[in-house]
Amino acid sequence: MTESVFTQGYDVSDDIIVIVEDSELPRRLKDRVYETLEAHGEVTPEQAQDVVSAVETKYIDTRVDPLDPVGTVSAQSIGEPGTQLTMNTFHYAGVAEIDVTQGLPRLIELVDARKTPDTPMMTVYLEDEYATEREKAHEVVWKIEASKILALGDVSTNVADMRVQISLNKDTLDERMISAEEVADIIEDNLGVKTIQQGTTVEFGPEEPSYRDLLQLVEELRDITFKGIEDVSRVVIRREELENGEEEFILYTEGSAFGDVLSIEGVDGSRTTCNNIHEIHRNLGIEAAREAIIEETNNTLAEQGLDDVNVRHLMLVADMMTNEGTIESIGRHGISGAKDSVLARAAFEVTVNHLLNAAIHGEVDELDGVTENVIVGKPIKLGTGDVDLRMGSSPNKAD
Repeated sequence: MTESVFTQGYDVSDDIIVIVEDSELPRRLKDRVYETLEAHGEVTPEQAQDVVSAVETKYIDTRVDPLDPVGTVSAQSIGEPGTQLTMNTFHYAGVAEIDVTQGLPRLIELVDARKTPDTPMMTVYLEDEYATEREKAHEVVWKIEASKILALGDVSTNVADMRVQISLNKDTLDERMISAEEVADIIEDNLGVKTIQQGTTVEFGPEEPSYRDLLQLVEELRDITFKGIEDVSRVVIRREELENGEEEFILYTEGSAFGDVLSIEGVDGSRTTCNNIHEIHRNLGIEAAREAIIEETNNTLAEQGLDDVNVRHLMLVADMMTNEGTIESIGRHGISGAKDSVLARAAFEVTVNHLLNAAIHGEVDELDGVTENVIVGKPIKLGTGDVDLRMGSSPNKAD
C-alpha cells in the first residue's frame, strides 16, 4: 500500500500502515494510533495489530446500539443540566468592557436559530506583525470600529448663521488615520451639502435658512460612519497568551459584521469567529455553521460549569438543525413544526390549531414516532418496541 495523504508525516512502516488503514476506525482514531505507534519507536507489525485490535474493540463497544433512542437521551442530557442555567449576561472571556448574553437566554437563542443575537460580537485574531505589534494591531482596530463624528471632535450649531460647526481633534484624526478633508468629503456625499473646511474645522448648513433643517442635519451627521464598519460599535484589544506560550493581540468587538472583517488586511480568517451562526453560514457554509452551533452550545454550558454534557448530544442537535443545508430552529416554526405526525406537532405547541388543521385537511397519523405512540398508549418503535419476534414450530427431523 502506498503512503496516502492521511499517512504522510508519520514515521511507521508500510506494513503498519496497511494494518491501521484496513481497520474500521474513523480517521481521527487512526491518526491517534499512528501518533502512539510513532512515539513508541520500533514497533513490530504484530504489536501494531494488537494495538489496532484493542482500539477497534473499544471503539465498537462505545458505539450506540441499534434502535437506541438517541434523540430522547440527548434531550434529557441537555435539558436536565439546562434547568440549572442562570438567566444572566456575563462578561465575555474576561473582557470586562464587553457583555455577552450567556446562560439560558443564549441557549434559547441558539436552538431557536435567531437571526440576530441579543449581543452580537466577534473574536478577531490577527496574523503576522499585526498580531505582535500594537501599532499594527490598532490599524486593524480603526478599520473595524465605527468612527462617528462625536468620536472625532465636537459638534456645535450656530443658530444665528444657520451653520453646523465641527471642531475636529487632530490627535484623534491622526490616531484613526483619517484627514479633515476626508471628513468633509464624506459629509458632502452623505448629506448632500456644501462644506467649508479650514484646518480641523468643518462648517456647513441647510440650503435655505431653517431651524428644523439645521437640527435635522445634526441628527443625520451623528449617524454617519466616517471609518470602520457601521455594525461594530466598539473594539477592545487585548494581549493574551496562547496555548503554545506565545502572546499576541486579539480583538473583541461589540457588534458583528463577519464577512466584512474577513476581507480586512491583517485579520486571520482561519481563526476569527463570531457568535452569529447565520453570519457564519452565509460566509463559510453550512458545515461551519454546524461547528459553530456545537462550539457555542458547548461554551454556554461550560460557562455555567456544566461541561460534563457529552459533546455527541450537542452534535446531534446541530445535525438536526443543519442537515437540510439551512439552519432550522428547534420549535414549531422549524423541526418540531415540520414533523409528519399530527399528534407530535399538537403535543409541542398550539395544540388546537394543529388538530383543527389536520381535521380540515384529513391528515393521517402513521404513529411512527415516540410522542404519538406515547399519546395513544402503544409501544414506541425504538428498542424492544421495534423488534418483532415470533416462535415457529421446530422442523420435523424425520422429513
